[in-house]
Amino acid sequence: MPRPTRIQSVELEHHFTVRLGLTDGHQKSVDLEKYLRGPIFEPIRNNPSEFAKLYVDPRAGTIVWPNGADIDPDVLCDDLTPCYACDKPTPTRS
Repeated sequence: MPRPTRIQSVELEHHFTVRLGLTDGHQKSVDLEKYLRGPIFEPIRNNPSEFAKLYVDPRAGTIVWPNGADIDPDVLCDDLTPCYACDKPTPTRS
């Protein structure tokens, strides 16, 4: 069974766009803005110097930030929809 593709390098391009080097030898540019949702991403979204602190965690095979934020490598490598975008609103009880 082939190993899943993971991220092995990251370079800032501009604003929230990065160039990812993948373990399968390909590279791709990804605009991360749509993935920066939720409280853990707030300081990253609001401060370019915090965003620029991203790096690759070789064990996880994805990009991470010092505050513990990360993005699922399958979402990035395979252009999948992040879980938050798939969630259906929970019905409220009256």
